[in-house]
Amino acid sequence: MSENFFKCNRKRLGEKLEDRSAVVLFSGQPPKKSADEDYAFTTNRHFYYMCGVKEPHIMLMMVKEGDKVKSTLFIKKADPFMEKWVGKTISKEDALTVSAVDEVKYVEDFEGTLHYILSRQVVHHLYLDFELEGFNAPLTKEQVFANKCKERYPFIQIQNVHHLISSLRVIKAPYEVDKLKEAIKVTDEGIKALMKNAKSGIMEYALEAHFDFVLKCNGIKDFAFKTIAASGVNGTILHYSSNDSIIPENSLVLFDLGAQYDYYNADITRTIPADGKFTERQKTFYNIVLKANEEVIKAIKPGVPFTRLNEIVREIYLEELKGLGLVETMEDVSKYYYHGVSHFLGLDTHDVGDRGMILEPGMVLTVEPGLYIEDEEIGIRIEDDVLVTQDGCEVLSKDIIKTVEDIEAYMQS
Repeated sequence: MSENFFKCNRKRLGEKLEDRSAVVLFSGQPPKKSADEDYAFTTNRHFYYMCGVKEPHIMLMMVKEGDKVKSTLFIKKADPFMEKWVGKTISKEDALTVSAVDEVKYVEDFEGTLHYILSRQVVHHLYLDFELEGFNAPLTKEQVFANKCKERYPFIQIQNVHHLISSLRVIKAPYEVDKLKEAIKVTDEGIKALMKNAKSGIMEYALEAHFDFVLKCNGIKDFAFKTIAASGVNGTILHYSSNDSIIPENSLVLFDLGAQYDYYNADITRTIPADGKFTERQKTFYNIVLKANEEVIKAIKPGVPFTRLNEIVREIYLEELKGLGLVETMEDVSKYYYHGVSHFLGLDTHDVGDRGMILEPGMVLTVEPGLYIEDEEIGIRIEDDVLVTQDGCEVLSKDIIKTVEDIEAYMQS
């Protein structure tokens, strides 16, 4: 059950905290868009991982004394007038059911509760979630809150809980893997719709719409990220997402996309021939990328350095591209391949995790080699989502077709 998952996460975090400490996490709030309009709200992922509540303006407090950790959620009181405009907010009963915390209070009680544990020195350490930001980034809610606490309670040691929660999130529980599989399953359906409706002469966004439609029909309202539908030379731009070009005849179309299921993200890339059949030149490059994709997947197992995966791709490319007369040295490979092959995947598309890590069971990562030959208007990337297991790996996206033969057969069927 999900509530047991969140309760377990808090227990695991509690084991990493200093004695006589408190953690305060904020769900966040929607940023202002214009006038009285806000951008769509999405919950802070560390907050969600600890309690499962998805609403704005909520706080989670965890207090550790000895071997006991008490968790309290602070939610907004129901406002009958606002409910007529935006609907009901979460009740105490529902918040308790979802999160399995020890107690649910109202936001109005937060300051008094915090003052009690800090002024009486019940706790000596206050943990807040400080994500790494640039020097010129605006102050976050956590930083403003920390500054106020320092002024009022100078004896409190303020510490960063971000890396502690990240270290938990990088290893996925079976509950999380199931969510990822659901996201990937729907993504597969969307990709099949793209393959069936692809043709030159239409707008990229018109083809993209078939993916959107499939997700909505499956009850998926959110995407893992903005879909990339890049045809021709646009496929050589890594994060091209305007999707506003006409698909050229006999071009390739690179799709980098994913469904988001209960906050867990699929991240899949497939490259298809717009008119259903690869040219011989396209096929040559495609099979080089496919070879890199498959060899990296074969190498994934516990104990392998994360950085080794990208080395495998570059070694393959050096050999294959040298045979085609495109490169002479490893440095030359960067002209045609200018990103890493992998990142962690989970509640965030580019999920928490240090790329200097050694692979462990429970990690989920992408495998996404690409080749980009701008002069020939060829951009190819093949991306799968992979779970590290006890003795190797499981390709979570194994059912999404990716060979030249399978793609052509499906598109022409």
